[in-house]
Amino acid sequence: MFSVGEALYTLFSPLGLAGWLLCTFLLFYIDAIVFPTLPELFVVLFFIAGYGSMPDWALWSLFVLIIAVAEILGLTTLYLVVKRLKVPPKISAVVDRYRRFLLLQDERMILLNRVAPILPFTGAFVALSGWSYRKSVFYLVLGGTLKYGLILAASNYFLIYLEKGTAADVTLVMVIAIIVLSFIASTYRKRKVEKRGGESAAQ
Repeated sequence: MFSVGEALYTLFSPLGLAGWLLCTFLLFYIDAIVFPTLPELFVVLFFIAGYGSMPDWALWSLFVLIIAVAEILGLTTLYLVVKRLKVPPKISAVVDRYRRFLLLQDERMILLNRVAPILPFTGAFVALSGWSYRKSVFYLVLGGTLKYGLILAASNYFLIYLEKGTAADVTLVMVIAIIVLSFIASTYRKRKVEKRGGESAAQ
């Protein structure tokens, strides 16, 4: 996970801000369709690296926009792939059973997923659950804008009032804390879902 971000950073860093934005796009796109890439960690590193290259509000807006586009394309890619494939009934049944034990059983779960990530391959899950594509994209963008917008806003605040090195350290500690708390919340929710599923099967 971490090596992917490092490789992209090394490859595109010579391009400056354009390279860091491209890295951000690729990390969030890969994270949405293949495997986790810890995009929260790298996006603040790229944001800090590009800080000062343009007005604060413009840089913040650009990163938030890139993240939204990457996540929409990631969800859409998996959604279309699953829609065009003949998914075995057993897989559909497993997804349906898993969905029924979620705290929210409709598209709003995508928003909650920002706090406790328990929806694997979101685009595929949307397609298999029969959720509305438009509503799913809406909640995806809303959640992403709130989460990463706030993270980048905090990073920007630290950069304004602290030295760049100190601001980077404080931001990374904040992001790592967010990742750890999300992992704990995710693990807790998964265990509750599995427990409820086991109780249902026993009945």
